[in-house]
Amino acid sequence: MEARLTNPPETNRSLPIALLRAREKVMGPIRTMLSDVGVTEQQWRVLRVLNERGTLDPTEIAERSCLLLPSLTRILQTLEGKELITRAPHPTDRRKQLVTITQAGRQLIVDNMEESRRLNAWLKESFGNEKLEQLLDLLNELDTLERT
Repeated sequence: MEARLTNPPETNRSLPIALLRAREKVMGPIRTMLSDVGVTEQQWRVLRVLNERGTLDPTEIAERSCLLLPSLTRILQTLEGKELITRAPHPTDRRKQLVTITQAGRQLIVDNMEESRRLNAWLKESFGNEKLEQLLDLLNELDTLERT
């Protein structure tokens, strides 16, 4: 029996492509903001996670900032070199490290929070607050799905 090929959905109805397009729409202005202060979006995510959650081990940072552990290792080295984080041995497990945001790292976030708020306000105004909240709820729900 001959297998029949079906056409994939058009790209404007493809979830992976739609997510990438949406990401670029949101991240473009944020990348501009970050390049002005000399950090990458990945470094920014790490700083935001540490600022929000406090001292963490690298595995938890990687998970919360959506980074692979090998990439995070290089990012932590860079952030430590910029004196935006500190690393210390875990008090009970010498194989682990604990990472903490420094005052300079916190100040970097504070210094850029106004621009971040402006970008968020633009998104809410352009897209609508209700739709934005619904989108965030749906994306968070999608993130919790388990593949069977």
